[in-house]
Amino acid sequence: MLTFGRSMLQHWLLDPDCTYLNHGTVGAPPRRVLNKQQALRDEIERHPSRFMLRELNGEHPMPWRAVSRLREASDQVAAFLGSRPDDLVFVPNVTTGMNAVLGSLPLAPGDEVVITDMAYGAITLTARAMCERSGATLRTVKLGYPIGDAAGVVDPIVAALTPHTRLVVIDHVTARTALVLPVAAVAAACHARGVPVLVDGAHAPGAIPLDIPSLGVDWYAANLHKWAHAPRGCGILWAAPERQSIVHYPVVSWGRDRGFRAEFEHTPTADPTSYLAAPEGIALLREWGFDACVSYMHGLAWDAAAMLTSRWGTAFEIPRQMVGTMVTVPLPDEAGTTDEAAEALRLALLLEDRIEVPLHASGGRLWVRVSAQVYNDRSDIETLADAVERRISVVERARRMFAK
Repeated sequence: MLTFGRSMLQHWLLDPDCTYLNHGTVGAPPRRVLNKQQALRDEIERHPSRFMLRELNGEHPMPWRAVSRLREASDQVAAFLGSRPDDLVFVPNVTTGMNAVLGSLPLAPGDEVVITDMAYGAITLTARAMCERSGATLRTVKLGYPIGDAAGVVDPIVAALTPHTRLVVIDHVTARTALVLPVAAVAAACHARGVPVLVDGAHAPGAIPLDIPSLGVDWYAANLHKWAHAPRGCGILWAAPERQSIVHYPVVSWGRDRGFRAEFEHTPTADPTSYLAAPEGIALLREWGFDACVSYMHGLAWDAAAMLTSRWGTAFEIPRQMVGTMVTVPLPDEAGTTDEAAEALRLALLLEDRIEVPLHASGGRLWVRVSAQVYNDRSDIETLADAVERRISVVERARRMFAK
């Protein structure tokens, strides 16, 4: 019987002497997925032209194969995400998918794009760049923190809509605050006012049950190399059928104007093995029991929030339905208030305590984001709690000494 926790590290190449609480940043592919990727690379090199020019996207006749390699893989990913095969394509990462949509929209001076203050930095930069290029206006909605329910997300966004709003950009799982946002409710409210919705789902596949079409959004970009166990450099872009014709791949190549799937399948030469190995990661999730994995990771994340805030004397005020497989909790006041303090503590935890975990400063205090993967357990959370307490104790003693 499979037991989640640190014994699961046998399936990864992760250093067992490191407390790794940062799976959400760049992922960590399991050994079996990496082996599959290497086998594909070896297969390519035995006959590169046949694989890349014929089998990969079916551009040229291949009587020995009924379906192209890319479609064979993307069809399996589509099924995992509740999508029709024709509505989903591979992209290197969520940023590329978001660029494809934002760069394809016919924005003009006077138009507005609405985004929230919890959006990932690179996506905010993309939206700003596209607005600057077209003369449109980027409007940022401030979401209060903590958020108590769906209305705390939907209402501020709806209040920001005007007759000039051409798009709303919303995260499914926010990067820094680790909140699962009510994207279906946002989409319904926006559509009622004639505004389409683009979702950044970087942290969703593999972390929460996901049926993209049921969300009612227009476009959905996501990474598979975080929680769905694909090799790094693997994401997807989903587009509702009626929204596909306007979307173009950010780099013009042979697939231009040949349809949604064809355009994203005919891209400049690159290693395709992260895409082709993605079904192996999904297969692992299914073998381990996807529902069991999600339940374990969510439970550990929820328990981590309770335990850390109890140990540190802080508060976690987020409702459970807005927690997925990550939680962001406040550190004690004594930990500091600035980005410099956050970076110093993060580096000390990494180099001296062998703990990998992201920290940031916001609202006059430091915050830590904990990722709960199936190879983590409560002992990892306790290791983090102990290390932070020791370091804060040293800092506080030094402060008192100098204050005398």
